[in-house]
Parts: sequence; C-alpha cells; structure tokens
Amino acid sequence: MRATTIHAPFELRVEEVPEPVVQLPTDAVVRVLRACICGSDLWAYRGEAARQPGQRIGHEFLGVVEETGSEVSTVRRGDLVVAPFMWSDGVCDYCREGLTTSCEHGGVWGAVGYDGGQGEALRVPFADGTLVQVPKDAASDDHLLSALLTLSDVLGTGHHAALGAGARPGATVAVIGDGAVGLCAVLAAKRLGAERIIALGRHEVRTDIARRFGATDVVAERGDAAVEAVRELTRGQGAHAVVEAVGTEQSMRTAVNIARDGGAIGFVGVPHGSGTGLDLGVMFDRNIALRGGVAPVRAYIPDLLPDVLDGTIDPSPVFDMTVGIEDVPAGYKAMDERTALKVLVTNG
Repeated sequence: MRATTIHAPFELRVEEVPEPVVQLPTDAVVRVLRACICGSDLWAYRGEAARQPGQRIGHEFLGVVEETGSEVSTVRRGDLVVAPFMWSDGVCDYCREGLTTSCEHGGVWGAVGYDGGQGEALRVPFADGTLVQVPKDAASDDHLLSALLTLSDVLGTGHHAALGAGARPGATVAVIGDGAVGLCAVLAAKRLGAERIIALGRHEVRTDIARRFGATDVVAERGDAAVEAVRELTRGQGAHAVVEAVGTEQSMRTAVNIARDGGAIGFVGVPHGSGTGLDLGVMFDRNIALRGGVAPVRAYIPDLLPDVLDGTIDPSPVFDMTVGIEDVPAGYKAMDERTALKVLVTNG
C-alpha cells in the first residue's frame, strides 16, 4: 500500500509499505477514507521534532474497518469509524477518568514501529477503546466526512481548550490563534453558550471563518496592542475565559494579560520556544487559573458527535485545501508557507 513517510526536514515521500495486518486479538485494520495534516505535524516537517528516517506520519483519520482481532467486540468489518489522534485501551484508570491521552497502554499514530494516518490503511491497537463508529451512510457525503474528520483532533482539542478556559453561558471568551484549533475553539465556545467571543488573529480569511463560527469581535493586533484592544472591548477587565492555541512565549504572555481577574486560561498550543511567558506571581495575585494540555479527544467524541451529525456545529470550513495521497508533500508545503489553513487528504 501507499503511505507517507518522513526522511529528513522538508523531505516527505509517499512510498510502498507493507499492508497492515492484525497482530494482536485487540487490533483492527482500518482502510483510510479521509485524513489530514495537522499544524503539529509541521514541527517534524521542519526538523524541530526528531523523527527517524522512514518513520510514518499523520495522526488524524477516519475510515472503514477491514479486519478485526478475535477480542474486538464494538466494531466489525464494514463499519465506518473515526479515530482520535492517540489510541487508548479504554479500561485503565486514566481512560475510565476520561484522560485517554495518559492511557497506560496508549500511543500516537506514526510513532516508531506504528502506522501513520496519512496512508491507505493502518493497524489500530486496542480497537474497542479507540475507534468510534459513525453512520455508514456518511461515507457517501463528502461534506459530512470532512466535518466528522475534525473529531479526530482539532474539534476535540478546541473543545478541550474552551472547557479548560471555562467557556460558559454569559462569559466573554478570547481565543488567541487563528489556526484550525483556534477556530474550533471559537466554535466550541459558541456551542458552550459564550455570550461574547473575541478572536485574535491577523489573517482575514481565517478571521472570517472565526466570525462564521461565532466570533463577535476580531482583534488583529499582537503583543501590548492586542492586550489594549481586548481590554478596551471588555471595559478594562479582560475576558473571563482565554484560549491559548499558539504555544509561543508571546501568546502565553498575551493570554495572561487579557484574562480577567478570577478568569482562566485553557492552553492547547503545543509549547515551543525558549519559555512559557508565565509569571506565577501575576497569576497568583489575580486568581488566574491555567488548565489544558494534550486533549483527550476520545473522551469528547461521544458528546460532540451528535451535534456534528445533525449540523448543529459544522467545523468543516477549517479545511481549505484538498489533496490525494500522492500529493501529501505538497499539502505540507502549503501549510508550512501558510497558503493553506488545514489540508484534507482524500483516499478514494
């Protein structure tokens, strides 16, 4: 079969690899229908996250079950399924508590020795704990497939950020970052009932999507100017809930400075750079809480899925470029150069 592999910074190849097979009774093999490229994939692409030459890549996908191990009971051959970006056994203490990303037996697609999502098929460990069945007729609806694919990562991650920040009815929410996760955080905050949503971003095409998703205000400034703008919009108080979806020192400093006293920051931007920009003294004095981290999206899928299926929320506009599997390297290039927001990969 064909799969995307990474060999060096900026060197991706789509090449022949062995077809996946069931190795353990808890495995399933899934034929991928849709996958996508994540902003976090770019760290490996740029050489800022180490990868072994030839390692698989990609962690967001949905597809059709082709084969299951003898102990798999929740999905069967022919089922359409979506997978979170990490697999989990579903039964350990962490999984039962909803923190599936800390599963004692979990892992991430594309890890050394495991298949990646940007290929034609892959072996799924712990299929019962990992895969979520969705209606089979969605396979013939391209628009719905795109929306469902966001459940594998960006929608659940945006939801995690909004929850961590304390988005709720009547609250003012500020979202730092106009990437796919930030935009999904806007959508999540709207779904959770936020009264006012301030999107911080500089790219008009993206902030237009933010408005479509529920943003009431857009702030294009950065740094001190952004803080001043948000304060002006909130009578000098700041936002009850702040989502940090970038991961830089500047963005975290902005998050602290635009948070209202007694508010909270939900951080899901993968930290990168020399520091975090956190001043614990400031946070202590102003009673600002910090929550977030790697999103346990498997725990959120059952809650979010019905709203995607009935159209209450439609996160599909985050995909603004579509490629076939052979053109995945071009998709990475487009995202790296910021000519694409998020790239959808079709596979039949």
